[in-house]
Amino acid sequence: MGSTSGFTMIGLAGAFTRYRIMAWVTGVVLGTLTIWAVLGYSMWDYAGTDVKPELYRWLWVMHGWLYVIYLVTGVDLCFRMRYSVLRTVGILLAGTIPFMSFVAEYYVHRSIRGRLAPAGSDATGAGA
Repeated sequence: MGSTSGFTMIGLAGAFTRYRIMAWVTGVVLGTLTIWAVLGYSMWDYAGTDVKPELYRWLWVMHGWLYVIYLVTGVDLCFRMRYSVLRTVGILLAGTIPFMSFVAEYYVHRSIRGRLAPAGSDATGAGA
């Protein structure tokens, strides 16, 4: 089943949108949890397990599941972009380091804009 250039660009735009959403959601949740953890362990005595709020615990579980979705969307995008294994691993690991998913999303966005620009279309939705 062959694909035309237009179909590939539409698929790429959708894959990038899904990745971009998950990069931001994962980054915001992980960043929030990191700040909360630093404050909790330094000021609110989170060393005792019974002191941690339920929301804090649930957000860590939620981050784990969000990261799995981030991995799926990241792998999908990396396959479509035909990134190297090293670049793919870097993009996927960015979801585990606070605020790095924003950096990875920036470089992926720049790479996709560069690839789509010769086609005469900016399917990422960002203006110049």
